[in-house]
Amino acid sequence: MQRDDYPTLHGLGFQDHELQELNLWDVPTGDPSAQAELYLRRSKKKDTLSTLREQVRRMCQQADRDKVRIRHVWFEQKSASKSYVRREEFEKATEAITRAGLSKTLYVFKTSRLSRRGMGQVGLLLDEFEKKQARIYVCAEGIDSRNSRMILAILSEQARDQVSDLSQFVKIGMDANKAEGSYTGGVLPYGLKAENGTQVHNPKEYPTARRIAEYLLDRKTPTWIANQLNSEGLKTRHGKMWQNTGIISLAHAIRWAGLIPMREKMLDENGNDTGKYHKGGTPLLDRTGHPVSAGEGVITFAEHVKIDKILASRAQAGTTIGDRTRGKRETVALLHGIMRCALCKGPMANGGNNYRCYARQLSGAHACLGVSIEKGRADEGAVTLWLNHILSLTPDSPTIHAIARDWLNYQDPATADRKTNVSAALENAVEREMKLSKEYFVLGRLTEEMYESLRSQVAGQITALKAELAELTKEADLSPLMDPGALVALWEGAGIGGQRALLRAALKAGITLLPSKGRGYRTPALERLVPDWKDSEERSDGEWEDATRDIG
Repeated sequence: MQRDDYPTLHGLGFQDHELQELNLWDVPTGDPSAQAELYLRRSKKKDTLSTLREQVRRMCQQADRDKVRIRHVWFEQKSASKSYVRREEFEKATEAITRAGLSKTLYVFKTSRLSRRGMGQVGLLLDEFEKKQARIYVCAEGIDSRNSRMILAILSEQARDQVSDLSQFVKIGMDANKAEGSYTGGVLPYGLKAENGTQVHNPKEYPTARRIAEYLLDRKTPTWIANQLNSEGLKTRHGKMWQNTGIISLAHAIRWAGLIPMREKMLDENGNDTGKYHKGGTPLLDRTGHPVSAGEGVITFAEHVKIDKILASRAQAGTTIGDRTRGKRETVALLHGIMRCALCKGPMANGGNNYRCYARQLSGAHACLGVSIEKGRADEGAVTLWLNHILSLTPDSPTIHAIARDWLNYQDPATADRKTNVSAALENAVEREMKLSKEYFVLGRLTEEMYESLRSQVAGQITALKAELAELTKEADLSPLMDPGALVALWEGAGIGGQRALLRAALKAGITLLPSKGRGYRTPALERLVPDWKDSEERSDGEWEDATRDIG
């Protein structure tokens, strides 16, 4: 039997004989106290595979000294300092200990590899490990969390400070480069490339990019342009079909006009960086009020302004056509985004009176021949399929449980939001408690009386937040929704939004729309709709081929 992490280890460059020497060959079994998780993180490309392999070797040597076996090696290339970056492999490594109880030790090479978000995150993690009588071992510093918790917390805070300083210097450098018109990194729009610190024409892409610009100046619509390019077999930079949304993005790109963009960062409700930017932006201006040049562009600034005016003239207030002020509309079509095209496996979109293949709408027949169906007939068929399926299930069916749980979340989104906010507040409170301890025990800046007073206040906050989080985490009583008949009654009064939530909860991969037998042939909707229920067997490839072979 092969280890689950063998592909990861092989990708890191380990040969089979070395895996055997490191005791990473056999699948470990036995007592969790004799097993461990190994977490490896690569934050920069300059961390070579040779460096990563040496880190694994040293952690394996420590495991041998501790007389435990590495159960799984978790590896990812993610930042540990940005709160908005989710580290899936790190979560799996910790959950293998705190939830699954598969092992009792987590090995990391350095504190900075564990986290750069400071005491708050590390403190909560240590609390969870203590409950399970587990530990974190940092190999480079030789720190065992069971007897060096304070040292580990202080080092994690130090790692956070290093990131803060580095981010500040990087931002200063990028702002200075922008002001001078230098290339600061990132993906340049189609038709351009970076060369010697500036942007220049890409010989392979520029002729097509210039054609797109001329089409836009000639008042051709983005959809017409995408269809024209696809009909000629022209592809995007990534080898895909052109779409009208891609054409619009090019038209609005400031760098496409050879200028430096000034874009506003998106912040969360607390003012923290989300790692995203608002779309569009405006040209960065110099001290004289003129746009700062970034090098060569596909269009001139005057052409950029003209194209913007042409696109703006087509905007219709309160519609999907160019109106960015109307906010997010509620979906009014039951199967929008739920139903999928059998030919390209892409989503079906609301097209007025019909559901149409989204790829066909965006990129034309060269992307997909497309399928369509009258909206009323499809909705009626989907309702029939859902009701028949639900009524055939027993009250203890996993699907019934999933539907009931998802429905409660849909009905009470405030609870999920509150849980997120309480988790953030708890992390902040733990961080403040650790800082107090550092101020008193390490730096000696607080008197004992002041320390005890402040610590008791923060400890009270932590206790209250933990209690609230535990209450929010409790699963609600699902028994009133366990009866299929009750769910049917719920469907009838749920409205479009609620019905979409109930439908999604029962489906695994949506509903596939098969093509009709020919133009004008009204195949019954139930014969064309193929749902993929969560508790049903997967349809074989042969069945799909038979169903989609003949297109009228």
